Amino acid sequence: MARRSSDSPAPEPTDWVTRAADDAIRHAGGDPRDPAVAEQLRAAGTVVTCASGISPSGPIHLGNLREFLTTHFVAEELKRRGVPARHLQSWDDFDRLRKIPEGVDASWATHIGKPLSAVPDPWECHPSWAEHFKAPLRAALAEMGCTMEEVDQTDRYRAGAYTEQVLHAIERRDVVESVLARHRTKQAVPEDASAEEAAALEDSVAEDDEPTQTGDLARFPYKPFCRTCGRDTVTLTSYDDETTDLAYTCDACGDAHVTNVRTQPEGKLVWKVDWPMRWSVEGVNFEPGGVDHASPGSSYTVGKEIVKLYGGRAPSFVGYSFVGVAGMAKMSSSKGGVPTAADALRVLEAPVLRWLYARRQPKQAFTVDLGPEVVRLYDEWDALGRKASNPAKRDAQVLAFERASTTSSAGTLPTPPVVVPFRTLSSIADVTAGSADQISRLVGDLGHEHASVADLEPRLGRAITWTHEFVPEEDRTTVRTSPTASCSPRSASWSARGSTCSSSTCRAPGPTARPTSTASRRWSTACRSWPAGSRSRTSRPTR
Repeated sequence: MARRSSDSPAPEPTDWVTRAADDAIRHAGGDPRDPAVAEQLRAAGTVVTCASGISPSGPIHLGNLREFLTTHFVAEELKRRGVPARHLQSWDDFDRLRKIPEGVDASWATHIGKPLSAVPDPWECHPSWAEHFKAPLRAALAEMGCTMEEVDQTDRYRAGAYTEQVLHAIERRDVVESVLARHRTKQAVPEDASAEEAAALEDSVAEDDEPTQTGDLARFPYKPFCRTCGRDTVTLTSYDDETTDLAYTCDACGDAHVTNVRTQPEGKLVWKVDWPMRWSVEGVNFEPGGVDHASPGSSYTVGKEIVKLYGGRAPSFVGYSFVGVAGMAKMSSSKGGVPTAADALRVLEAPVLRWLYARRQPKQAFTVDLGPEVVRLYDEWDALGRKASNPAKRDAQVLAFERASTTSSAGTLPTPPVVVPFRTLSSIADVTAGSADQISRLVGDLGHEHASVADLEPRLGRAITWTHEFVPEEDRTTVRTSPTASCSPRSASWSARGSTCSSSTCRAPGPTARPTSTASRRWSTACRSWPAGSRSRTSRPTR
């Protein structure tokens, strides 16, 4: 076997992002192997569209984040190559409110069936239900350096942007129904699915194709919202192909109306027609989707045939698996929801959170563990950073590190100028009660020179948050404000360099003190490398 000459350049590492970007270029009519492909696409006026979309019906959790970041990484790879590209984010806020999540007053059930953009915000801090859940994700994505071209589907439908496409689907409704009928098989939840995954699959719109009435209009591809109450709880009674008048009676309020599909944009296409319709209108070249959309008979399978009715073709597709969460049970239950990107960013630096999604193939399921595993995660990240500093070691792992660390719009994302292991910072934060002076002194004693605690950010703030909010209270250190009664000045020496108490009854730790319980050892692994000066405080784990 011929060996590569030591003088020849090492081959460029590749990963799943590389391959997905290649597929997007091919879909757009280019050849990813051609060095001039970027110039060719630009000369043709082609912008490669990488799309993501989500229905803002509740907290946009860490599983949903995979939709955005998968698209983001592919769009970033295209831009890195000089290929004209955009990340198009569709907010499906014209979708109906399906159910009321935990923590919301049950009276809000009267809004079920309305567009998400028309449901009031129960917390009265945003213009609508949809905007309430969009806002925190927008902020989290900005912190992670993600830029998107956003489209609100309420605005598009209400403006009549899809009127011709809606009419075309209605005109070809027999063909549409024949396609849907061939694939109409309900997919069972996998036996090995976790409780979280099963719940997510059961709540998915991917299989949302059940008729709500009988008769000739039972499978009509368009559904209006009631002009009186705003809900989609309607029974269609007639449709005139010539005038495009659609008559209905509302099952909720009892009113009857006639809407003209051509001139009155008061409804939307059903999901399995809506999605492929937008592929053709927006010229989508790449779009990921959850496993619920990728299984046989589900949205993407059906969409590949429906989009042909519009003269288009399905985009290149990557199916991604479930993302679970651990170490946040207490916080999740108190908020009545599921952990979001904003929650995770309180503990993880933005590049670290991005890295969790970049380093794994989309089909690989994984868990974001914000409990004791955070310490190990930061250790891995720091070790990879040291490896990335050596050009000779650049491989697929380093490529994932690079994707996580920089973006085309934000540049290099914030990391601490002075890198101190997270395990060390969290333990110091534990015994100093967040005192900046004490933290700075102890970090310096460990050999990490720094001008001020600002040089330890953003990691220090996250370590403090993790210690105080994610470590169980019984595993934290309690710092006494004064010695115990049995520990007098005569029997103890509390020098700045860490003397130990000589009293036989005092339990304050000396130079070799360690948490003794299994839980404390698990949560306080940073204690392996305490400086002498850190042992002078009267502290001990509480149980």
